[in-house]
Amino acid sequence: MTIIEQVNNGIKEAMRSKQQLRLDTLRMLKSKILAVDARGNLSDADILKLFKTYYGNLQEAYDQAKTINRPELVTNLESEMAIVQEFLPKSLSSDETKIIVQQAIAQANAKTKKDLGFVMKEVMKINSTVDGKLAKDLASQLLAD
Repeated sequence: MTIIEQVNNGIKEAMRSKQQLRLDTLRMLKSKILAVDARGNLSDADILKLFKTYYGNLQEAYDQAKTINRPELVTNLESEMAIVQEFLPKSLSSDETKIIVQQAIAQANAKTKKDLGFVMKEVMKINSTVDGKLAKDLASQLLAD
């Protein structure tokens, strides 16, 4: 079953069970797909890229909501992020990410933080499902100033 079919089935189920937040989130995901291709004829890889971007936007909004102390918005965004995460591949653990970052540093022959861009490029070549923020933080810790 393709991702677009999963989203459509999820919309139907959310309507039947009257889960408004889930329904709204799934409709938003579908609108993201249809904004790129009106017929929804995107590959699963392209759809995952869209969903990752949307998840990143939600994460940013979540961080801002926490900063300005809006607990009702934080709760809402947490729920929405959980729904989007159902469609994303499982993220790697911190230890797995560290191993990939170490490989990337070796491949990029990086020595200082000035080489961070090259390291991140290598990280994404090795495994594109890595959490970029975590990888960047780990690379910054491993590289000398």
